[in-house]
Formats: sequence, structure tokens, C-alpha cells
Amino acid sequence: MKTIMKTTCASVFGVLAASMAMADGHAQSWDMPMAYASTNFHSEHGVIFADKVREYTNGAIDITVHAGGSLFGGGDIKRAIQTGQVPIGERFMSAHANEAPLLGWDNLPFIATSYEDNARLWDAAKDTVNAQLADLNLVALYTCPWPGQGFYFNKEVKSSADTQGIKFRSYNSATATFAEELGMIPVQIEAAELSQALATGVASAFISSGSTGYDRKVWEHLSHYYKVNAWLPRNYVMVNTQAWEGLGDDVKSGVQKAADETAASCAAKSAELSDFYFEELAKNGMTVTDAGPEFLAELEAIGTKMTEEWLATAGADGQAILDAYNAK
Repeated sequence: MKTIMKTTCASVFGVLAASMAMADGHAQSWDMPMAYASTNFHSEHGVIFADKVREYTNGAIDITVHAGGSLFGGGDIKRAIQTGQVPIGERFMSAHANEAPLLGWDNLPFIATSYEDNARLWDAAKDTVNAQLADLNLVALYTCPWPGQGFYFNKEVKSSADTQGIKFRSYNSATATFAEELGMIPVQIEAAELSQALATGVASAFISSGSTGYDRKVWEHLSHYYKVNAWLPRNYVMVNTQAWEGLGDDVKSGVQKAADETAASCAAKSAELSDFYFEELAKNGMTVTDAGPEFLAELEAIGTKMTEEWLATAGADGQAILDAYNAK
């Protein structure tokens, strides 16, 4: 893989300053930007992770979580970590598929539609993905899946005949492709801006888990949720490579222990909340139902095409991930 990111002077200065703090016996204070609301389970687990890091490193690293895009907007988080503006943060991995197509591994429609299969897919992809992230000056500490993705609309939808011309909130290349294939108009909108976009008509449909709909109270603007379970995208907590390498082995071990425990807890919470979100959407007046056979058939056909296109861009590494997954 080709290295496409070089360390900036700001990153070097930040890492040196952090190393000096460690040498002086003082705790490192790390700001950790996260894109989702403080009440979202990903953000809640960011706080759990920070508490565990503080405990397992004996206070050597003190992480402050900044949820809801309050420190950096979702689209700016990776860049801020790469360049050393902050040492750590969280983003959903497929947001970076335009830059590195391999990172769209978790957005392959209808390949891994259960938590168990998603875990197997991550296990197959992990080593290759981590090598790609190393080229981006990043180290992945842990990942956590969202519940399965479904479609939100402000009307009943039986097929693509009902979706023509709809403004569709997209959050990465895969969701934009789905929109275009269904005759909709993709509009890039961060989760923190979704409620305003729906209220002002900038978008009137999107694909996401029940979690986003619940967090953003989309029943105030939309009427239907179609359970499709197209994929289970993953967020990942990443750290700047120089910040990571500047840690002593004992501190690294403590951070990784915190990361591993948080990953397991976060995945379990995601699975636990999956049905709860559907119940809450329905309780607040939305029609929550499975996609009809015609619509689902169209989506599956689009999914097959998208997987073929991903393999064309991800190359041999992408094929190796699917081969390893199918062999498990």
C-alpha cells in the first residue's frame, strides 16, 4: 500500500510535548472528538473507554471525550488525528472509503447482516485494514458495529418508482450509490446536522440504523422506517501513530486492555439496543416494517453491483477479505 499521509510539524511538536510530559511523570491529557450525541451508545462507550484507560494506565493518560461534533465535526476528525491536532478520536470507518476504498469493507450490502457474521467479516478484514490505516498515520484501538441499516422515508415506499427525485442524506460513497441507483439525489450530511436538514427539507430520506433515528427524533419529520439490515457499519477509535509509538509498553498495554474490553461491551450494547430502537420509533408514531419483496429485490440487485464495484477498486486486498470471510 502506498503511504498517502506525512507527519506534519504540528504532529511532531505535539508528540514531542506529550513524550516530555510522560518523561516528567505527568499525565498526558488527550482530547477525544466523537461525532455522535453524548447519549448515543458509541459516545457512552467512549467515556467508558476513557475511564478504563485512566484506571489501567494508573492515570498516565487522561482522556476527555467531546461528543456530538463539539470539538471537530465528523468529517474533520480523522484529519485532526492524522495531523496531531488531537491524538485520538472516533469516526465510522467507511467515511474514509473515498480516500482508501478498502475501508468500505463493512458497507458491502447483504454480505454480513448479523452481528455474528459482521464479527467474522471484521476478523477477516482486520489485518489488511490495519495495514491500510498505518499508511494513513493511524492506529485502530477498537471498533464497534452499529445495528443493521434500514431506510427512512416520509411516505410509503414499495419500489424505486416511489423514490424518484427524493433528496437523500448520504454519509459515505456506499449510501450515495444506493441513492443514485434508486433515482434519489444524495446530499452529504453529518449526523449532528441531520435534524436541521430534515426540518428544512434539505433531505427527506436516509439510510441508517434505528439508533440515528432515535437519537435525532426523526419521527418529528418522517413517517416510515423499512428494516433492511443491509450492513452493520463500524465506528473505530483511532490514535495518531506518533502519539501511540511515544507511549511506554506498560501504558500501551493498559490502553489496549481498555480498548479490547470496550469493544466487547460496545458490540454487546449495540445488539441489545437494536430492537429497542425499533420499538421507540414505532412508539413515537412511525411505521416500522420490513421492506416489501419488490423493494428488497431491487436493493439486493444494487448490493451485488456495489460489491463488484468495490472489488474493482479495493483490488486483491478486497478479494482476500471476502475469500477469508467466506472460508470461515
